[in-house]
Amino acid sequence: MGDGVARVLVVDDNEVIRQLISVNLQLEGFEVHTAVDGEDCLARVGEIRPDVITLDIMMPRLDGWVAASRLREDPATRGMRVLLITARAQEDDIRRGRELGVDAYLTKPFDPTELIRLVRELAENSRAEQAG
Repeated sequence: MGDGVARVLVVDDNEVIRQLISVNLQLEGFEVHTAVDGEDCLARVGEIRPDVITLDIMMPRLDGWVAASRLREDPATRGMRVLLITARAQEDDIRRGRELGVDAYLTKPFDPTELIRLVRELAENSRAEQAG
């Protein structure tokens, strides 16, 4: 199977949510890796090379905003799809996410079906871009 599987990096400081997202994606056949905050995400993203990163916003050390902007600044990670997951989906948050180049937005509490749909869509976009 190997390369046919899309890789997802799940970044959340809450272990319960991290597990919830991971299990849902693993059941759908994704290869899932996890990170506990933005710093952990940036430290591991080079070796994992995920197609999609699900990124919580409110995290200690390095929040989702900073992590997303660093991912976009680095040519090596610029093309990775970023799905922001947040409890606060105010209009200014969504606008800020758009300015950072975030690919999609999901509000907590989320429907796992919606999570899977978004991740699959982003992974397919990412792979199509790499192939073409």
